[in-house]
Amino acid sequence: MNPKNVPENWQEAYAQLAQECQSPALRRFYEAGVPGLSKPLAETPLVSLDIETTGLDSSKDDVISIGLVDFNLELIRLNSARYWLAKPHGPLTPESVTIHEITHSEIQDAPRLSSLMDDLLEAIAGKIVVVHCAAIERPFLYQAAMKHYGEPLMFPMLDTMGIEASIIHKPWWQRFGRQPSLRLDACRQRYNLPRYRAHQALMDAVSCAELFQAQAAHHLNKKHLASDYSC
Repeated sequence: MNPKNVPENWQEAYAQLAQECQSPALRRFYEAGVPGLSKPLAETPLVSLDIETTGLDSSKDDVISIGLVDFNLELIRLNSARYWLAKPHGPLTPESVTIHEITHSEIQDAPRLSSLMDDLLEAIAGKIVVVHCAAIERPFLYQAAMKHYGEPLMFPMLDTMGIEASIIHKPWWQRFGRQPSLRLDACRQRYNLPRYRAHQALMDAVSCAELFQAQAAHHLNKKHLASDYSC
């Protein structure tokens, strides 16, 4: 299994991975399953997750911060928020620092990502992970697990970018004459959500959670199963 091959049946994939994996932490994660997939969206336990990286290539760039927060369609549990800094294996580039604003001094004493993986798995186990751009989050977390455990980490996601793309590609958007932006802040502005600092992992996790709540309120059927919208 690789991050480009998303399973058709997550429950079966989790059961198989739980039997095959050697890492106790990964086994516990897969044994927890994904019960939320078979629940209506309104009843699904959700966790919003965001990562910042040194670049866009998961095969050579590193995750340097992770933010996450539990939520549902009614509230965001800020007391559940977690934020980690991770020391990369190479130096930060001026280009990446300009985006995420994490400096060398901030990560000098930070742990390696490998020492945070067990805590991350525990924080997202049994929940549906919500991200903005699964094409970034999924391969980076997959590579992180392969480097640390030597085994894959795969889980279903609700992708606010993908959901927004499906909304703005509907015919009634054609009257605007050009393709609207799918950046997190641009998506939020379409729902009149407040503007926050971008590219700070925990703040982006909260931003993503708010965006998903707005998308659900305006466009999604809360009685549908979470699996209807997952990827």
